[in-house]
Amino acid sequence: MAKIDIETLKFILQRNEPDIRKVNEIMQEVQMEIKAEEEERANRPPAVKKQFSILLSDCDGQLRNKDLTGWVVQIPEDDSVTCAPERIISAAYQYNSTPKGLRTPVKTVGEACEVVTAKLFKEQNIWIKTKVPVLAVTCPNKIPIDISV
Repeated sequence: MAKIDIETLKFILQRNEPDIRKVNEIMQEVQMEIKAEEEERANRPPAVKKQFSILLSDCDGQLRNKDLTGWVVQIPEDDSVTCAPERIISAAYQYNSTPKGLRTPVKTVGEACEVVTAKLFKEQNIWIKTKVPVLAVTCPNKIPIDISV
């Protein structure tokens, strides 16, 4: 919806409406709506800060030459990343209790990430960023320093 300046609106109303009382009534209603909207904005809870989760540091080389796949998820910044699988499982349980879930229940975390609705995940405070698994690459977590440069 387009936004318009209050003064511009008042000018347009005055130009098109000869009755000043009616213009003032309309402007009062507009002001009340603006105040109500501002109060609603002020009462909203602050946005939840989130963190991404999928880190594979392999300093010892134990994961080298292994195929690793996973899903990128977001959870609130204050929560432990170890709670992510539990939250996916909880959302899957909720999905499986719905009529659609009873017809085709999800049985794996991968199926849950693909099929379960974002609404159910949001209720569990987890946001799935990749519905299909992504390949993960390990790295030694060191940057080689070349002295000759």
